[in-house]
Amino acid sequence: MADMTTPVKINAIKVVLWAQEMDRALAFYTRVLGLSVRFTSEHWSELSWGDTIIALHGGGDGSARVTNLSLQVDDLDAASAHIAQHGGVIVEPPVARPGEPIRLATIADTEGNHLMLTQYLG
Repeated sequence: MADMTTPVKINAIKVVLWAQEMDRALAFYTRVLGLSVRFTSEHWSELSWGDTIIALHGGGDGSARVTNLSLQVDDLDAASAHIAQHGGVIVEPPVARPGEPIRLATIADTEGNHLMLTQYLG
């Protein structure tokens, strides 16, 4: 029987997204969203924000994919506009969430991955 008193040691949290064109995806995540490059190749690249790793897996077909990845920003309207000006698509425009302390928008990156943008209102 496994020892339930000692948890698994997790080294990092990594989210994997599909990329149809790796160079385009890298440009979007580094230049538009400001992530740092950890490693790049034609088929697999890793970017980071703090301790979180966003991996881009080559071979995507560009179809829409809901990821449930949420990025919190200070100004949701400005972030949405910036993303739309640089190749992203606003899937659902910014809205207040009744009963929740956030505003939320859904965007699609250049590869078709859907991401949530949130602004914490306190």
